[in-house]
This record gives sequence, C-alpha cells and structure tokens, in this order.
Amino acid sequence: MGPLAPNEIISEDTNFLLAFFIGIAFGWVLESSGFSSSRKLAGVFYGYDAVVLKVFFTAAITAMLGLLFMSLFGWIDLNLVYINPTYLTSAIVGGVVMGAGFIMGGFCPGTSFCGAAIGKIDAMVFIGGLFIGIYGFAFTYGWWEKLYLAKYLGEPKVSEVLGLSDGVFGLLLILVALAMFAVAEWAEKKFPREAY
Repeated sequence: MGPLAPNEIISEDTNFLLAFFIGIAFGWVLESSGFSSSRKLAGVFYGYDAVVLKVFFTAAITAMLGLLFMSLFGWIDLNLVYINPTYLTSAIVGGVVMGAGFIMGGFCPGTSFCGAAIGKIDAMVFIGGLFIGIYGFAFTYGWWEKLYLAKYLGEPKVSEVLGLSDGVFGLLLILVALAMFAVAEWAEKKFPREAY
C-alpha cells in the first residue's frame, strides 16, 4: 500500500498515522463481521456460511470499480499499478497448500491475526505454524527454487488474456459475483447449521 496522499499534501508521519487508524478500523470490521471465528471461516467450504465469500468478493469488486472510475477520470494510470508476476506452478501448489491449511485450521493468514488479537489460542497456534512455514521455506529455498520459478507467465491481466477491455471484464465479474451470491444463498439454505 502506498501513501494515502503525496508528501507535498500531507507529511509522511501523517500518512503513517492515517494508515494506523485505517488498520484499526479494518480490524474492527473483520472482528465485527465474525472473521475471527474459525467456524465462520470454515463455513465457506462446508456451505453453511458464505459471509466470508460475500465480503471478500464485494471488497474486490469495490476496489476494481474504484480503480476503473479513477482511471476514467484521469486520476490514476492503470499502467503504473503493480501486478504480481505469475509463476503458474507455484501459484497452483501454493493455492492448494494454503487452501488445505485454511480448511484444517479455519483461518487464513490475515484472519488468524484478527483471532489472535482477541485472545483465541487456535489462531495463535495457526500463526505459529505460519511462521514455521515461512522460515522453513526461506531456509530450504534452494530445494524449492525450480518449482517456485516454474511456468513464468509475466504480469498478465485476466482482461488481457481474455481479449476484453477492462470495463467489459469488470461488468462480467460483477455478473459472476451476483451469480455466486445467489448460489451462496442457496447453499446456506441447503446446508443450514445451528448458531455457533
């Protein structure tokens, strides 16, 4: 995340202070939405609670629309926005490993800190495992380097790969999100669970 405003407008210290308060607000929203509950998070995989899916999809679409409109008004150059390089093999393997950890532990890295902040021991254990994994990977990187760097695809945007303009892709993604929300509502009714 970059500064909220250029240093000519507000100082670097003010940027950090504002980021600190935004971080606190974000943590409060996560906690009040139930994201510190491993049962609520795991509910996505079992079909009985789709709040996490809805919130994250809504956040992604809001960010996408914000960037598209800021680009339209000339406030941002989308060509200057950093895109993570794609290494297909490690992305797939990493997704499987993280997904398995999410299902087993009931947390993703961000929500585990949310749970730990309110004293949840399972979240603290999860964070311990997270650091063991990070350091384990770093100290054995030589073993994994070929896998990590396999199938380099550059920095493609999904819209470019599909041959669509950013606006058309944005519209299609919104339609996909609405369909997923409908499926999520159906799943929550089909697989109800007692309050937790």
